[in-house]
Amino acid sequence: MLTRRNVYVIVFVVSVIGLLVVQYQYLRVGLGLARVQFSKKIDEARENINSELSELNSLSYTLGSTIKKDTSELKISLDSLQRLSQFYLNDYISYQLGVSGIDAPFTYALYARDSTQYLTSLKPHVKNDDILMYPVKIEGYLPNLLNKEVVLELGFEDINKYFMSQLNGLTIPGAIFLLAIIVVVIWVLRSFYWQSSLITTTNDFINNLTHELKTPVFSIGLASKILEEGISPEKKPVLELIRRETDRLRKHIDKVLELASLESGKKIMQFTELDFKPELQRICEDFKTLSKYEKVDFDYELQGSAYPIRAEKFHLENAIGNLLENAKKYSDDPVIRLNAHIQKGKLLMAISDNGPGISQKDLKKIFRKYYRIKNGDVHKVKGYGLGLSYVHKIVSMHRGNIAVNSKLGEGTTFVISLKTSNNGR
Repeated sequence: MLTRRNVYVIVFVVSVIGLLVVQYQYLRVGLGLARVQFSKKIDEARENINSELSELNSLSYTLGSTIKKDTSELKISLDSLQRLSQFYLNDYISYQLGVSGIDAPFTYALYARDSTQYLTSLKPHVKNDDILMYPVKIEGYLPNLLNKEVVLELGFEDINKYFMSQLNGLTIPGAIFLLAIIVVVIWVLRSFYWQSSLITTTNDFINNLTHELKTPVFSIGLASKILEEGISPEKKPVLELIRRETDRLRKHIDKVLELASLESGKKIMQFTELDFKPELQRICEDFKTLSKYEKVDFDYELQGSAYPIRAEKFHLENAIGNLLENAKKYSDDPVIRLNAHIQKGKLLMAISDNGPGISQKDLKKIFRKYYRIKNGDVHKVKGYGLGLSYVHKIVSMHRGNIAVNSKLGEGTTFVISLKTSNNGR
């Protein structure tokens, strides 16, 4: 069975191979275009060379004297004349190739159609499959002087190396960028899996530690019940304080464990079809009863006769209770309203308060795990930044959506949207 890590590695390897194939194909296309461009430039150079050698000038006269082996008017030895002609013709060909934009190394041979060879380059001019040959049929002065067809043949060896050097401006940066991409991706993947392993280890440690904390919390709760018997009236408030704080600690531990199990995927949620209106009614009535003792102005309105949804009742109730508790905690004189109704096949539950509001910067982060809004450098309300992360997780697992509308100084409204069963009918 393929793991996610293996899938990432396979995708990365396939992508790199694909990039190499694409790079190779581009290189082939580039070499083909370079050959075509080279042929065009050679044709231009051949035309210029033929035009120059067809006329009587110093070069054609020197070549003619060398071929005829006539040194009477030049007054130099035949060997010197031949060497002079070799350099002279080599420089001329090099010049014409340069004018046409070619700086590749070459050799040449000047010969007649009857295979009589008159002049060659200093570097041996040989013919094989690795050398490109470009013959230039000379017209005018030299053929008339010899009464033969004269051909100047140009040869280019290692032409592929030349083409590659012309394409280095594309291939080398492409190879460097591809190598950089490979290095960066490997580094990112290693960092990602190292961090993932570290996070997993940290979460396991936190979960184990949290489980261990449940035992002393249970023992403290049991001991407080035993102490309740026969305790003096003046010590009862202290005992009640111990029991309240113990219950509070137990709730925090359960919340950490519940959120961790949901995020790890170890907890399977049991969804059932139900009418959620009676459950929401009960949540609101219980919260309203408590609000009377805590001087909280709470009211609610549940429109419609039924709220048929597919849900995990326990967690959805916890999520709504969490939003109500937050609305109470973050307001000095809490005024809380809950409104629920069905609209376009969705159950909408809005919880609003008159709290300090949330800035636009914080709105983007409030559902992150452990993120808490600060009041200056101090958190106004103590907590762990797990509540809204838990709510967002539960709503997402119900395939719903939670939206937040808030302005600083004007309160906050959370709206949970869940798809109804049978379009709300």
